[in-house]
Amino acid sequence: MTDDHIFTLTRAEREQTGAVAAALAEVAPGLVDDRAWLDACRGMSEELPERLRRRLRDFRHDPLLDGMLLVRNLPVASGIAPTPTVAESVERKATPAAGTTALVSMQIGEVIAYRDEKSGALVQNVVPVAGREEQQSNAGSVPLELHVENAFHPHRPDMVALFCIRPDHDGGAGLRVASVRRAIEMLPDDIRKVLGEDRFRTEVPPSFGAPGGQVPQHPILSGDFDDPDVRVDFHATHPEDEQAAEAMTVLRAALDTITRAVHLRPGDLAIVDNRVALHGRTHFVPRYDGEDRWLHRTFIHLDHRRSRPMRPGNGQVLS
Repeated sequence: MTDDHIFTLTRAEREQTGAVAAALAEVAPGLVDDRAWLDACRGMSEELPERLRRRLRDFRHDPLLDGMLLVRNLPVASGIAPTPTVAESVERKATPAAGTTALVSMQIGEVIAYRDEKSGALVQNVVPVAGREEQQSNAGSVPLELHVENAFHPHRPDMVALFCIRPDHDGGAGLRVASVRRAIEMLPDDIRKVLGEDRFRTEVPPSFGAPGGQVPQHPILSGDFDDPDVRVDFHATHPEDEQAAEAMTVLRAALDTITRAVHLRPGDLAIVDNRVALHGRTHFVPRYDGEDRWLHRTFIHLDHRRSRPMRPGNGQVLS
């Protein structure tokens, strides 16, 4: 990855962001999922430092080759609570950290969630959960396969934001990112053609429907032939024939050559363009002692109107 995917706040910008997040945390009723609080968040995101707002707008317009923006030196309060240890952990209370995540996300687009995932909470916790170490999920600690977030869904996120509250003990857990914009030149035209056809199916997670459920056949690459969007989860997407299987193998090999691991520090917020970049995670060893890896996660839509039929009451949660 190149330096143009990293944006570091100055000390003054960090303090300004912290002041906005602290003020947002005091907005009644102090609940992240409340509409009045979200309306305040949307407006107060305009109070973030101008240089940050400009960089976020640039990234929304063009995520460049890496499809990821790493914002560094955001404020994280000292003396934070222990890392949550329960399954399906979310942030309902409007803490400054949750506010920071939401403010940056709202400056890019609209924060959304899915009713069947983490009870529809808009700011979710990514933490290891005892007994789920082997799961291919945000609660696991084994290597997480490269994937597009909610690849099965017709209204999957356009962007995924991950804000580091606390790294893992050994600092070895890496956010793996691979952009199809870098991989596309490695793919022969015949492989691109197969990947652009409806010859793949993606399993629906049990939380979103019947176990083993699948979406209709779909392409992995779509849009412009030389600058396509990507839709694949290497754990849940399956080819429908031998040619499709070969094409997936070639794509995976290309992505493996350009995958990079980003080790997030407290105050780092990674924004992954879910249309052109896949992400995953390296292995790490949790201790379940209150000091484990802890990220806040939000999903972002750029065209909020597109999902209106699935959002009751014109809210933020898709049913």
